[in-house]
Amino acid sequence: MGNIDYKALAVLDAVASHGSFEKAAAALGISQSAVSQRIKALEDASGRLLIVRGAPCVPTGLGQRLISHHRNVRLMEAALDIDLGNRVSMPEISVAIDAASLATWFPLALGPLLSPPRCQLDIHQAGREQALHMVQEGSVFGAIAARCESPSALNGPATTPLGVMRHVCVATPVFAGHWFGDGFSAEAAQLAPAVVSDRSHHSRFLADTLGVKGPYPRHTLPLTPALYECIYGGLAYGLLPLMHVAGAIDSERLVDLAPGQVFDVPLEWHAWNLDTPFTRALSEQVIHSARRYLLQP
Repeated sequence: MGNIDYKALAVLDAVASHGSFEKAAAALGISQSAVSQRIKALEDASGRLLIVRGAPCVPTGLGQRLISHHRNVRLMEAALDIDLGNRVSMPEISVAIDAASLATWFPLALGPLLSPPRCQLDIHQAGREQALHMVQEGSVFGAIAARCESPSALNGPATTPLGVMRHVCVATPVFAGHWFGDGFSAEAAQLAPAVVSDRSHHSRFLADTLGVKGPYPRHTLPLTPALYECIYGGLAYGLLPLMHVAGAIDSERLVDLAPGQVFDVPLEWHAWNLDTPFTRALSEQVIHSARRYLLQP
């Protein structure tokens, strides 16, 4: 592309972030015509389409790589400002994180990272496949994701093991008494309604624990307050992170349906090797916090 127009890259980033030329223009304080002209100039220089026009507008693969390059340059410029003693802006760092980590240990990592504030975090909740895709394409700096049992090597991002997120199978005492009055058995599990956020996890747990390999009744919800309400409200049973339910089990709001039987999910940190004070602090804090709160092999 020859010399890169970084002002035009900022416009490209704004269009992708806001989803439209009009909103990007308002955010940047320039006309919509100016936004269109700068995007067209970038596309002419690259000879490739960079933004798919639509509702919303989304970057193409090359467009996303240029946006990632622009954000990395901004991070390095902010680091240079620190070295020069200049006033430092608050760079934005995007991270993809699995739902269970967001609901349990990751918030505990925020204090040291954001106090004093050194960056603006842009957190995306994402499952393993989506998180790995996002970090691979460069739309996020790093991702916390479950380890793949048959990993395929990622080109570029470094991978660091974090520890194990332990899950237990729980229900309210009333639900357990009604559906599992004679114990947590294969016969009962094929009748009782489960609620799952990841079907493969629950299916593997039932297969390993009870030998159940056929269908079973289940509701499928993302790991959100709605799923927790299904279990805490006595509507279903399911696997939940032990960090989240340990207190409820101790207080007998929930019961562990299969004491001694757990489902462990190993987590990993995938991140690009971008050596700035902000990205270094983020990686260090994620790894330190995870190894403090997650089970270690």
